[in-house]
Amino acid sequence: MIASGRLRHSFAKASLSARRQRGFTLLEVMLVLLLMGLAAGYVIFNAFSSDLSEQLEREARRLQVVIDMASDYAVLNQRQLGVFIDQENRTYSFMQLSEDDEWQFIEDNPLYEPVTLTEPFFFTLNLDDLPWQNEDRLFDREMFDSSLSVNDKDIQIGDEQPPPPPPQILIMSSGEITPFSLVFHYEPEFTNELPAYYVLNCQDMPPLELLGPLERPEWD
Repeated sequence: MIASGRLRHSFAKASLSARRQRGFTLLEVMLVLLLMGLAAGYVIFNAFSSDLSEQLEREARRLQVVIDMASDYAVLNQRQLGVFIDQENRTYSFMQLSEDDEWQFIEDNPLYEPVTLTEPFFFTLNLDDLPWQNEDRLFDREMFDSSLSVNDKDIQIGDEQPPPPPPQILIMSSGEITPFSLVFHYEPEFTNELPAYYVLNCQDMPPLELLGPLERPEWD
């Protein structure tokens, strides 16, 4: 009887010890997984962050190339094109002037499809007081605005769909482009990273000029 009691006591003690051992092992595994996850997230975050300036440059360079190509297309095909910049939604879209003198978004060519900037990036368009402008400049924006912003004069009645807004940047069949400065910027708020800026400039005629990375925007 005494031996039997000792046997049951030893078995119960070993069972409790095993349960405790399993519990500590599970906790340790969970702790290791948590630390691995945090470490992986830190590595991925830093790799992504260190590449943000290059991503911003790619965003700006893509628009630079497409506008240059659109200018060639406008001259060769004698078409009036434009770029509508939606700063609030971080989107730009290419447009064309129809035979009815109405601005329409280009929908049948993937090269000119709308593009939305990646989430941390923004851009700011400047059309006035550009540093290179002078009285002898080729492009007269007021003249072209009055002759080509024809959508502004249309008045919609009832449930008719309103026309799209005219583009701020005109790409003319003559080869001229609205002078502009478009600043692409990344400005981190909760990290110690430095902001990055790229500036896309157009001075009447292509090719466009891309500056950057800059430590501060040109309007500072």
